[in-house]
Amino acid sequence: MHSPDEVVIALTTLPPDADGEAFVEALLAERLVACGTLLPGARSVYRWEGRIERAGETILLLKTSGARVAPLRERLPALHPYDVPELLILRCDDGFPPYVAWVLGEVATG
Repeated sequence: MHSPDEVVIALTTLPPDADGEAFVEALLAERLVACGTLLPGARSVYRWEGRIERAGETILLLKTSGARVAPLRERLPALHPYDVPELLILRCDDGFPPYVAWVLGEVATG
């Protein structure tokens, strides 16, 4: 799966009226992420329950470690307003070493 000491990006989306900053702050408080970048103004077109849907969304890029993926996967649905929240874990093959060290330090739990 994911190495505990690798940085990953967890991607999720929120509806445009959700408080994205509060969502990220809750994850920060639990040391599940080191940083969340909010990208408002996204437009999603998708099939849901047999129909084509369209919705405005805010994309969130959540930076964390491989070690925190499982707890994040467990916690995110409880905080998320969607019945089936998007959560994709994107592996980072490389990164600026000081930034990688910062991310890993911010989500360390010991």
